[in-house]
Amino acid sequence: MRTWTVDDVMTKAVVSVPQTASYREVVDLLIERHFSAVPVVDDFQRVTGVVSEADLLRKIEYAGAEQPRLFEGRRRRGQRAKALAGTAADLMSSPAVSAPAGTPVAAAARLMDDEDVKRLPVIDDLGRLVGIVTRGDLLKVHLRPDEDLEADIRTGVLVLLGDEAGSVSAAVDGGVVTLTGRVDRWSSADLAARLIRQIPGVVQVVDEVTFAFDDRQILTSGMGFGVA
Repeated sequence: MRTWTVDDVMTKAVVSVPQTASYREVVDLLIERHFSAVPVVDDFQRVTGVVSEADLLRKIEYAGAEQPRLFEGRRRRGQRAKALAGTAADLMSSPAVSAPAGTPVAAAARLMDDEDVKRLPVIDDLGRLVGIVTRGDLLKVHLRPDEDLEADIRTGVLVLLGDEAGSVSAAVDGGVVTLTGRVDRWSSADLAARLIRQIPGVVQVVDEVTFAFDDRQILTSGMGFGVA
């Protein structure tokens, strides 16, 4: 079973700006391309930061604002500095929240949620920009055909059941997997359901597999082995 990564869903023809790009050039680019942010790169295409609409709006927010207070907080000082910035290097949020190439889509989704960002520049092992992935891109895994999901389930999960593989069937409809059949132990049925939920593109697992022996108590008691 192949693990889907950001490489499978990212946009490879990435639009970026150099650190020397002017405020107006960044604004024009975002409006023309209908972007909400753009990566900033150095002369070697290494990502140094990201300029977002929020960064650009500081110039409007602080236009004509009063002089900074003596004990103004760090965050407010940073926002005020961006209001005076004229280039991408001074406007950008840095360091950029990025994902290395090969990052699993699940890990990328967690990173976006943890950092509260809508996109991730994808970088190679030298920090160079090779793509960009958005929240919408991560949802592309749910466009996978049901036949592909069935193949992953059959060759990547059910095969792990060994002799019991033939006694379990998986039907996929719109990404919803329905498992039926019978196995010897509860743990086998549980393992299959948990692994299938991790397959990119699976929306839900309806587990209707029955079992002859419930081994949950044995598992929670340390497999029933004592220490002499």
